[in-house]
Amino acid sequence: MSRRPSDYDESDVRIRPSRRGSRPRSKDRPGHEDAVPARVVGVDRGRYTTLLDEGEPGERTVVAMKARELGRKGIVVGDLVGLVGDLRGGPDSLARVVRVHPRTSVLRRTADDSDPVERIIVANADQLVIVTALANPEPRPRMIDRCLVAAYDAGMDPLLLLTKADLVDPGPFLQRYAPLEVPTLATAASPDGDLDPKGIAELTDALRGRTSVLVGHSGVGKSTVVNLLVPDAGRATGQVNDVTGRGRHTSTSAVALRLPGRDGWVIDTPGVRSFGLAHVDPTSIVDHFPDLAPGTGQCPRGCTHDEPECALDDWVASGKAGPTGAERLVSLRLLLRSRAESD
Repeated sequence: MSRRPSDYDESDVRIRPSRRGSRPRSKDRPGHEDAVPARVVGVDRGRYTTLLDEGEPGERTVVAMKARELGRKGIVVGDLVGLVGDLRGGPDSLARVVRVHPRTSVLRRTADDSDPVERIIVANADQLVIVTALANPEPRPRMIDRCLVAAYDAGMDPLLLLTKADLVDPGPFLQRYAPLEVPTLATAASPDGDLDPKGIAELTDALRGRTSVLVGHSGVGKSTVVNLLVPDAGRATGQVNDVTGRGRHTSTSAVALRLPGRDGWVIDTPGVRSFGLAHVDPTSIVDHFPDLAPGTGQCPRGCTHDEPECALDDWVASGKAGPTGAERLVSLRLLLRSRAESD
């Protein structure tokens, strides 16, 4: 028997509870005026190791997580941030990163020249130390050229560090970069197998008072150098594969280490196999080849610098680009072609 509408009362009606509270959601976010400044020295799976009260008697390491209000904003080694929460430090404390301060510089790279996703390696560094071995593994000038472009694009000063100079004379290789006036240093192993103290002392002087990032292929000796610069760093070291001639990855994440005497920072990064420059404007790439850029003054309007009418060929032939100008021009054009193909 069906019921008439008049037979129903309020107890027969089921009301679905609302998932939203009665209080309207506010768009205001806390200002965190009490946030304490800190430096990010390590990143590991969503946890940020920071240094609090840097240089003060109460200096301590604090582990933090990113606050929800930061959204998808990335945090990298070298960032200066604001912390709230448990700031005691120690294994049982966890703070929150609520603010990322403006960066003075950002070192970026992409997986290759066609990758639209850029990866920020470090922030707030002012010197890029390009580490390459003279042998075992063999040096790759194209990689060095790419790192130089990335350094100039980020507004960082480059420094070329050659390792294993006891195996090969660095002089001929350095001639390639003489016209650029890029500072260079070389380290060699002593008879007892350790690195020559003189080379490490010169490198320490070059790093003093600066925030320097070390980049290079696996197996070139980055971690070995870092362990000598910072004796308690404990960075893992590896060997070069005898078959492929490539180094094995030993560092899995970037880490900032303070030099002895608290006079500068060195940031060790994982070894890389490629250094994409998809984030660099193709029209500005030639400007980052300072030995070749002056020769573009006679180029026709709209010159791509990779065509028969390009004036760079005459510039190189005249010797104004230095004895290795032809090799440098090949490197520039290979990079321009890679960007053109990706575009």
